[in-house]
Amino acid sequence: MGCGRVGSTLTHSLEERGHTTAVIDSNPDAFRRLGPGFSGITVTGLGFDRDVLVKAGIERADAFAAVSSGDNSNIISARVAREQFKVDNVVARIYDPGRAEVYERLGIPTVATVPWAADQVLRRLVPADSEPAWRDQSGQVRLDQVYAPFAWVGHKIAALEAAAGVRVAYLNRLGSGLIVQPETVIQEGDYLNLFMREDCVDVFRRVLDSGPEAD
Repeated sequence: MGCGRVGSTLTHSLEERGHTTAVIDSNPDAFRRLGPGFSGITVTGLGFDRDVLVKAGIERADAFAAVSSGDNSNIISARVAREQFKVDNVVARIYDPGRAEVYERLGIPTVATVPWAADQVLRRLVPADSEPAWRDQSGQVRLDQVYAPFAWVGHKIAALEAAAGVRVAYLNRLGSGLIVQPETVIQEGDYLNLFMREDCVDVFRRVLDSGPEAD
């Protein structure tokens, strides 16, 4: 539900993966974003209207995404899909982070657009920020994303892991993800995704800045 930039992009991504889709929007002109190659169906109407949902095939849907520009429309549509049509896999796009938390408690998975986008930009502006990309429920293990410092360029992943007490899960290189091996050599521009214990953060940052000789 919702054929704006997010909805149309999501639709194309699903079709590229072999899924069939139906798109609902109250504005028929919005369907132009789907382009001539779109093979699904389009339904003009409100995403929380039962008749509109039935026309779109909700009764045989495996998943439902509410990604319009309105928080209220998204959450109502998501709840109708979940509670009345028993669609198990439902997600709603929410701008208000406070509302997102409430709806998560109601069992509606949400994507809080503004906080997520701001956080992603912040992490790229300040990659050494103290807040990790992820932290486990115990608060003991965290995932950090950092650019490979010059001091470690040309050295192996195994050397960094041993010196800093971390585990490099994967790295991004030239726009592509790469599963690392112990023998993988760090290159300039690599974006490292690594796990560490919370109590090892200070050691990791010191080793990262100093390079292998400091160990």
